[in-house]
Amino acid sequence: MSNDKDSGAVTISRRGLMLVLSSPSGAGKSTISRALLKRDSHITMSVSMTTRPMRPGETDGEDYIFVDQDTFDGMVAGGEFLEHATVFDNSYGTPKAPVEKVLGQGRDVLFDVDWQGTQELASNAPKDLVSVFILPPSIEELERRLHTRAQDSDEVVKKRMAKATSEMSHWSDYDYIIVNEDVDESVARVETILAAERLKRIRQPGMVDFVRAMGVSQ
Repeated sequence: MSNDKDSGAVTISRRGLMLVLSSPSGAGKSTISRALLKRDSHITMSVSMTTRPMRPGETDGEDYIFVDQDTFDGMVAGGEFLEHATVFDNSYGTPKAPVEKVLGQGRDVLFDVDWQGTQELASNAPKDLVSVFILPPSIEELERRLHTRAQDSDEVVKKRMAKATSEMSHWSDYDYIIVNEDVDESVARVETILAAERLKRIRQPGMVDFVRAMGVSQ
């Protein structure tokens, strides 16, 4: 805890939180994440580790941390991941150490993981996790958005729509639900969630010293 005598501002140390945004493809999760990262300097994107080959234009340590399978398996055996999974014969995971470092600095970490990844995070770091599920306004709107992106063939869109139903069935396992009808409004709602979660007593360890300094016993 510190007190800026010139401005009168009081800064109380806090622990960062892990913010998970999950959604079916096309519901707007990526758009909301980009806007949040741009508008809030106190949150950073989690960088996953993977065994898949680096693609053109990717940067090691920024897009992913690229390692071989033996290294990855060794870290799994050592319990060094917050969550990990195998997708299409490639392994992906979130290393504990860099996330813990950021949280200890009082900054937040944003995660783009599915329901299974969220469950692992909840199991390994329950007090640090805040989970948000993004829903589309309707199934029809979700399909329209997927077609409008013009990134996928009709067959791929059909597969994404089929998967969306399964993904959305886990909505009740999340702390917060946002129906993304308007992106700006959805970003504002995520910011409101962040503001409230940052003020929780358990995330402000410096509050004990602040209160004691005023002669108040715990």
